[in-house]
Amino acid sequence: MRSGEAKRLKWTDIDFQRRLLTLNDPEKNGLPRLWNNPTSKLLDMLNALPRNSIYIFGNPTSNTIKSTFTKARRRIANKLQNPRLLQIHFHTLRHWKATMEYHNTKDLLHTMAFLGHRKSDTTLMYIQLDQKLFNQPSDSFITKIAHNVDEATALVEVGFEFVTGEYDDGGKLFRKRI
Repeated sequence: MRSGEAKRLKWTDIDFQRRLLTLNDPEKNGLPRLWNNPTSKLLDMLNALPRNSIYIFGNPTSNTIKSTFTKARRRIANKLQNPRLLQIHFHTLRHWKATMEYHNTKDLLHTMAFLGHRKSDTTLMYIQLDQKLFNQPSDSFITKIAHNVDEATALVEVGFEFVTGEYDDGGKLFRKRI
């Protein structure tokens, strides 16, 4: 999500029991979005934050968010001796996630909904980024078989998708794009 959208997230937008995160107040005339698969680590980190406000991240100004990000970026760039890290902006993270979402799914409509875009033209940039970054499309998959709910859950958590039903041995087929 955009930094302004994250800034306006409220505690009521997270359902920790059902593992749902809802964006009800999108920017740029975007569509509201629902994430039903935030990682346990993200949910734990959010749940550990103090609840001093109705907003998850308190009520900082946009300048405070930018300043905090800039200081952290500068500290990491100095520590790693990598000045290229200074070129990363908060919105760069959104672009990277969107590009990887398209790369992993090859689904423009899914990526469009994921970003909350109303027009597919806005999302087409990520197809171009994918083509430039990865040169050739990959239609190769890794496949795994899950024999129970725990195995299926573990596969889904690392990006595998359900392909097809139950076999004689009770397994279900999952795949993940290489």
